[in-house]
Amino acid sequence: MSQKLLEVKDLKTSFYIHLGEVQAVRGVSFSVDKGEAIGIVGESGSGKSVTSMSIMRLLQYPGRIKDGEIIFKGEDIVKKSDKEMMAIRGNEIAMIFQDPMTSLNPVFTIGDQIMEAIRRHQGLNKKDAKEKAIEMLRLVGIPSPESRVDNYPHEFSGGMRQRAMIAIALSCQPDLLIADEPTTALDVTIQAQILELMKDLKDKVNTSIILITHDLGVVADVCSRIVVMYGGLIMEEGTSEEIFYDPKHPYTMGLLKSIPRLDLGQKQRLVPIEGTPPDLIKPPVGCPFVSRCPYAMKICKEYRPPYFEVSKGHRSMCWLLHEKAPKVEVETGVKRGTA
Repeated sequence: MSQKLLEVKDLKTSFYIHLGEVQAVRGVSFSVDKGEAIGIVGESGSGKSVTSMSIMRLLQYPGRIKDGEIIFKGEDIVKKSDKEMMAIRGNEIAMIFQDPMTSLNPVFTIGDQIMEAIRRHQGLNKKDAKEKAIEMLRLVGIPSPESRVDNYPHEFSGGMRQRAMIAIALSCQPDLLIADEPTTALDVTIQAQILELMKDLKDKVNTSIILITHDLGVVADVCSRIVVMYGGLIMEEGTSEEIFYDPKHPYTMGLLKSIPRLDLGQKQRLVPIEGTPPDLIKPPVGCPFVSRCPYAMKICKEYRPPYFEVSKGHRSMCWLLHEKAPKVEVETGVKRGTA
């Protein structure tokens, strides 16, 4: 039986700026089981990264969690003090940030930066901490870790820096690893290696993973479940199979149509989603995707749809799934055997 590690319940996070309240996350709920990898996808501004920063309690002013609960190992971490969060952050929940060049300190060696987390949370002496740092570099596939441990970040390639970031994140064997766009700045070969590494680590260390990306192709191989976000809300959630082969929200379908496909030959035309994301200072009262949706109805503008359960664990926020909605010929996901 699966055991829930993290439960996010009706999370609302806003940024209070001079123009008003930016409602970045507007009531998000999902869970992560022990040893499970889930993907959170959506375009820029959909609320993915703000959700992850809320879970880590790393929001900077003027952002704050307005409402909701984040239950981690049975305790609501929204209510925890900064001191209590310091004991959890990097130890029980770790994060890999987007850009390793800005996340790594250029004046400290890679080894020092891995050792800092180990010494703070595990209380090892310098000699033992260095041995653990070498072991972590070996685990993430850094060649000659005994000598590389004394290198500075600028002496590592982009892919190696990202591996070093993963080594830092995993050094205390966290229960939950949040990876925010971990492959964005990397070429496709290194991207594939990093994703393969994350899959291996999930299997070896049984770490739960939240993989945040704008690229559906990245999550396909790593995650068993996918959460699709748009306009600060979850549009659809289901298994990777359901999202790719049987999507039920027009936004998910739009994302799938914009992925390059190898099976279509050279003359394929990518179909962009027309229009722009909603203004989250004055978000739409109805469905946030209404202005860009080819199937929009009057009710979509006036009322936000509830979640319709397509099957156990597969839900979608779309009025088209209502029993009284007109039946439209909707182009769904990737055809099986062609992806």
